[in-house]
Amino acid sequence: MSFFTPQRLVMLVFFLQPVAFGSWLPRIPEVQAAMGLGPAALALALLGMPCGTLLTLPFAGPLVGRIGARTAIFVGFIFYSIAASLPVLAPDPILLFIALALAGSAISFVELGLNVQADLVEKTSGKLIMNTSHGCWSLGIMAGSLIGSGFAAIGLAPGFAVPLLAALVLPIALFAAKALPVLHDAAPAGETQRSAWALPSPALIGICLFVFGITMTEGAMADWSAIFLRDALSAEGGLVGLGYSVFAFMVAAGRFGGDTLKRRFGGVGTAQICGTLAVAGAVLLYFAPSVPLALVGFGIIGVGVSVGFPLAVTAAAGIGDRAASANVAVLSFVALTGFLIGPPLIGFVAEHWGIRVGVACVIPVLLVSLFLTGRLKPRPARTAHNPESEVPGVL
Repeated sequence: MSFFTPQRLVMLVFFLQPVAFGSWLPRIPEVQAAMGLGPAALALALLGMPCGTLLTLPFAGPLVGRIGARTAIFVGFIFYSIAASLPVLAPDPILLFIALALAGSAISFVELGLNVQADLVEKTSGKLIMNTSHGCWSLGIMAGSLIGSGFAAIGLAPGFAVPLLAALVLPIALFAAKALPVLHDAAPAGETQRSAWALPSPALIGICLFVFGITMTEGAMADWSAIFLRDALSAEGGLVGLGYSVFAFMVAAGRFGGDTLKRRFGGVGTAQICGTLAVAGAVLLYFAPSVPLALVGFGIIGVGVSVGFPLAVTAAAGIGDRAASANVAVLSFVALTGFLIGPPLIGFVAEHWGIRVGVACVIPVLLVSLFLTGRLKPRPARTAHNPESEVPGVL
């Protein structure tokens, strides 16, 4: 039996995808300082990523349905590796905005393909891999963050370090993507199948609102953890990158244990436990008087948000009103929007009330997600047929 099973290949690509992007995160303070940007100006530049995502995902959904998740991952990774290197090369805020927009566009395309592929591998193999796959993604972004912090500690310039890492990862990712099985999505049977182009169902809207708070918090930790440690607690050098490294490590740990928790407490119970931890960690971070306590707060938040998105993907794919890829595409759109819109929002708040209050903005959205955990309850499968779902390119 080959070591590179479909499950392991999916996990490998999940791990590799965020490495280059993760190495950019600890360098954000350097880029901010080099351009002389305040929190609000940096926030405007960071809006490039959500703009790129919002412009891409409406087209990425049908395109992934037409060419298949495997091809989307392979082709998308090439563009992503180039785009992920551009922000550190930007000489001014306008070009930084454009570079981040291109990166957001590429990331949204690749991640949609990854989530659809993971769902298809689960269905065809009968083995649960969604939580573990997202755990591998967390390990990847943690590895990238640690590598980026290491490069910063030895004085390697961001404009050289990030493209170098992207170039090293790309051939491995293309090998893994090429070896993925070719799988095709099919709509579930149901008497009242909905068109892939119809507005999201109330069930899907509830799941999307749940995941928005989760991914907004992830985005906040990605873009502002280093600046929080620097500005609120006077951390210096490679230490400023440790906040996100701790957060990403605990996200990974939570995801690797997610299937065990789900078997014991169910999807809703697991989401409630983790959601409570996320709120508690955010409160601790707001009041943290020192770097060690702040790192504890980052870790608790990481465990708290760890399983939110994987649980939401499974819930969205199981609604049964149309092909799973259609609902996962909508969920990915909302999730990525939360991930990318949260950081600029925090920047605007930090400009007027300080970075502590800015980061505390995640508390109310996490409370909303905690309130909506009941939306993750499994739904009974439908039992009819939708001829439209068999048309190529229709999700």
